[in-house]
Amino acid sequence: MARSPAMMARGNTALLVVDVQQRLMPAIRDARRVVWNCGRLIDGARILGVPVVGTEQYPQGLGSTVPELAERLGELPAKLAFSCRECAAALGPLLNEGRHKLLVCGVEAHVCVQQSVYDLLAAGWEVYVAADAVGSRTELDYRTALGRMDSAGAVLTSTEAALFEWCDRAGTAEFKRIAQLVRSTDPPEG
Repeated sequence: MARSPAMMARGNTALLVVDVQQRLMPAIRDARRVVWNCGRLIDGARILGVPVVGTEQYPQGLGSTVPELAERLGELPAKLAFSCRECAAALGPLLNEGRHKLLVCGVEAHVCVQQSVYDLLAAGWEVYVAADAVGSRTELDYRTALGRMDSAGAVLTSTEAALFEWCDRAGTAEFKRIAQLVRSTDPPEG
């Protein structure tokens, strides 16, 4: 039986990390969990060979990416538009590799993430949103954004579901490393 095209696979997906920046995160509801889940997605992507791209929104004002993710991501393109459409140069090569699905995480769910999702859908990408790896300052903005993105055609998922979809099977060395990432259900205190 063929694998469902509704699922992500390591060979057709990339991870997009949107604007998880130092001056923004203290205002984000449950920021520690958002950063932790973004980090687990980045780590899982690296284990499984899934490309990772990211962005920073006006870093002169919002600061650079939080240190725990910056060390994993390296230098990121800056943007002024809320949407990631200004960073199309980072996404274009992914299509040439046969990657037509993007898993999106980051902040804020109702601004930069949502506008990026809409523009990515309009550009023909299949878009997935890790609901536990996006955040907003308020619960209302977070919930409304998830509902709007879902209605627009994005697929809502979770960090753990995405990691296991990319992994596809148990019994491999990669599976053991992914299993370590998902064993803990709470971010470490800190």
